[in-house]
Amino acid sequence: MADTIVTSENPSPLNPSNRIICRVCEKQFSQYTCPRCNSRYCSLQCYKSHSLRCTESFMRENVMEELGQMQPDDETRHKMLDILKRFHSEEDVDSMDEDDSGLSEVTIQKILSGSQVSFDDLSPNEKRLFQRAVASGELSKMIEPWDPWWLKPSAKTLSLSREGNQLVQPLIKEETSVPSKDDDHPEGNRVNEIPPGPETPLPPLSKLISTEPSPLLTVHLVDILYSYCFTLRIYNGDWRSDTVGSAMVLLSISSVLGQAGQPETVSEAVSHCLEQTCSPAYRHLGGLQFGLRLLDDVISLLSLGRPVLVCALCDLQRLIQAGERELKLGMPRKSKRAETRSRLKHAERKIYFIMCWVHEQPDEAWSSLAAIVKAEQSSAMDIVLAQRSVKMEDESKSRGKVLIEEVQ
Repeated sequence: MADTIVTSENPSPLNPSNRIICRVCEKQFSQYTCPRCNSRYCSLQCYKSHSLRCTESFMRENVMEELGQMQPDDETRHKMLDILKRFHSEEDVDSMDEDDSGLSEVTIQKILSGSQVSFDDLSPNEKRLFQRAVASGELSKMIEPWDPWWLKPSAKTLSLSREGNQLVQPLIKEETSVPSKDDDHPEGNRVNEIPPGPETPLPPLSKLISTEPSPLLTVHLVDILYSYCFTLRIYNGDWRSDTVGSAMVLLSISSVLGQAGQPETVSEAVSHCLEQTCSPAYRHLGGLQFGLRLLDDVISLLSLGRPVLVCALCDLQRLIQAGERELKLGMPRKSKRAETRSRLKHAERKIYFIMCWVHEQPDEAWSSLAAIVKAEQSSAMDIVLAQRSVKMEDESKSRGKVLIEEVQ
């Protein structure tokens, strides 16, 4: 079809007698031309609408060209078609980023080659889209929600021997139909089960140190439990899916284990943990609200008493050991990995010492500590509510000021 011609009644140098109507809206005169498809458009809004179709067409042509050059393998073709379907079915929530949605060609090539794609392999735009999907809960719909083991009724009746080791060996292997790479370890493989306690009796503290234990161990325990709950929550209870990654997350949250910190009060320990949770690296998980929820987990663990605390610390020790083993099997010659292994080894020793210390403490100590953490949580919630109140008051004053100016 020939281009539509509109003749102006008053021709001038700025308004010539013959002008072409915009190909997108078909309402205004076109002023610009797309350098790729030569389509005429009148405004930025029309260019965006046109650009999305043009970009998709360009992507489609490139992908189909690559597909035509590949060997006629049915599995590869189906994989490619699935990628195309996902590409065309995804809609970006933010209209400003519509022309940036979809997988990059580099990522598509990695998928086609059968390689694993990690978060670091994604382009900056793909990382933003992924994080947005995580923050919005879109990805969480694909994952079965995890119920923390410390919230199960069986956790209330958990008991250990007088020496701190488990009373009965759990029959995990008989209930597990699919073999796992962790089957050679006696610890449980199922994320919903209560982790077993130590296999061997815990030694008395007098055999580990010659002096009295530090009174700050109570504070350090709060820091460690928070980091444990944080790691299990973001890995949906399955830290074995990424042993090194979960160990590194643990060290990044815990001041005691990862930074050789020595918090002196529960308030200081809680503040540090909440600050890490609200840091740029983790704020997409829910920020302060997520942190307050984790304090609920810490309170639950403390309220359940000594057997549950020992099992939690034992599970944490296994997490650190698994990460350490995987690093050892990787590339031990690299100095960075050797340094990480050293940090994990130090953290493992500290966890074991605190586990032995917890075993010797009276039961009433944990209910008191739970009450202190609860008070710190309430204080943090009061600060949040006060900040919200001030913000709402400022917004109300601002609206009132504008209204008075309009009336005057």
